Amino acid sequence: MANTTTQKKTKQAGMNSTLRTLLPVIGLVVIFIVFNTLTSGGMVSSLPLVITQVYPIIISAMGVFFIMTMGGLDFSQGSILGIASIVICAVSKVSIPLSIVCGILSGAAIGAINGFFYVNRKIKSFIVTICTMFLFRGFIKYLTTNSPVAGNASLIYLDSTGLKVTLTVIVLLVGFIFFRFTRFGTDLKAIGAGEKAAKFAGIRTDRMKFWIYVLSGAITGFAAFLSVIHIGSVTASGGNQLETQILIALVLGGMPISGGAKVNFLNIIVGSLLYVILSSGLNMMGVTPQMNQMIQGIIFLIFVFIFADRDANEVVK
Repeated sequence: MANTTTQKKTKQAGMNSTLRTLLPVIGLVVIFIVFNTLTSGGMVSSLPLVITQVYPIIISAMGVFFIMTMGGLDFSQGSILGIASIVICAVSKVSIPLSIVCGILSGAAIGAINGFFYVNRKIKSFIVTICTMFLFRGFIKYLTTNSPVAGNASLIYLDSTGLKVTLTVIVLLVGFIFFRFTRFGTDLKAIGAGEKAAKFAGIRTDRMKFWIYVLSGAITGFAAFLSVIHIGSVTASGGNQLETQILIALVLGGMPISGGAKVNFLNIIVGSLLYVILSSGLNMMGVTPQMNQMIQGIIFLIFVFIFADRDANEVVK
């Protein structure tokens, strides 16, 4: 009897895992077909323009994916991208390669601030990152009050699909290899599944959590470069709402809010594409921004309901 119950639970867990993997992919295909039909093929014809929006989101989402895997949240990504974009534009007038490095370092520095207060001061991750979001959003508005911060004029000549696809694939490939085939991913999942158990297993959880926030900030600092070369400057709205876009994208991709062992690297790719196609499709249909947000919110709640890990003891650390 006990064996039969165990087998049923195992079978149910397997079905849930399959559903968690397939549903976002099916949703991506269905939504693309629906919007392409409703726009009389407009989605296919404008696909290159639509995909242009995904590069900064998908790269930044990878850093947040690592944070969410260990059970944390980060609402400061938009501000990180805005600050890093300003740094890149300013330094690009001296050297473009140096500006990329400085953008990554500026993102890592903000990530270190998040990590310090989260780990050393034991403040919940969503509280810390909301505070830094508003703090650095204020800096962005102050630095762009008089006019947009323009970069080196040659930056826009780097805006090619080939370069952006290549850099995005490299970043995702490196992240996938480390997450899937090294102890890095295993430790992140262990922390998300249960931090106390992870400590007993010998994982230095506090150090891991701190450096993940630094890494996430650095990744978004690099994503800022792809954002900057598209327009060549930064305005007060630089990076605005990126944190919301990332969170919605990851959840649409099947990412459980509580992290842990049920996460899948595919959540990043599928979720980012799904979000961009959904948002662009609604815009192409002439849906107002208010209605667009409402529809996204409804879909977001549905996916949270489906993918929430109800067995997790703590949702956000």
